[in-house]
Amino acid sequence: MMRYTLTLCACAAALLAGCTTSTPTRLEPTYAEAASSQFVTANREAINKLVAGFDLNATGGHPVLVATIVNVNDLRRSAPLGRTLSEQYASHMVGAGFNVKEMKLRGDVFVKEETGELLLSREIKDIARSHHAAYVLVGTYSAAASFTYVSLKFVRTEDGSIIRAHDYALPNDKDIVKLLQVTTSR
Repeated sequence: MMRYTLTLCACAAALLAGCTTSTPTRLEPTYAEAASSQFVTANREAINKLVAGFDLNATGGHPVLVATIVNVNDLRRSAPLGRTLSEQYASHMVGAGFNVKEMKLRGDVFVKEETGELLLSREIKDIARSHHAAYVLVGTYSAAASFTYVSLKFVRTEDGSIIRAHDYALPNDKDIVKLLQVTTSR
């Protein structure tokens, strides 16, 4: 009986010890989960569809530029969503084998605070020439009630011709809504 009581006490102590050292439940996603989120996956798939079958030799070894994705209602503005999309597109294009030039490292491109690298159609040739770029990825986003619609265009800088285009939609979850908020300058 004594042995049974000691065993029961030891089991109870082990259970109680386990209860006091349990880790709290994690509510936020890990970095790995965020990196494989629907948002990142949708953007990767959009680039894959945009460049599917594109002959990388067509760039002539010249780099490709990725412009900030801008609000379709005001092409001079972008929210954090547009800048985040541009960063992800650049990463995915590098992964697809493109030579993508990072414009933020160059002093000759004006990077407007709170906006990013805007490439309006009248500026494409000049900026592309200074970077020796053969193509530029440009695009717009448009927020609606349930979705944010994104339109991408792969443009040949020599003549402004749209070589490829792809449209897709992102569901307006809490992350998209947050990224759509335009921050104000201090």
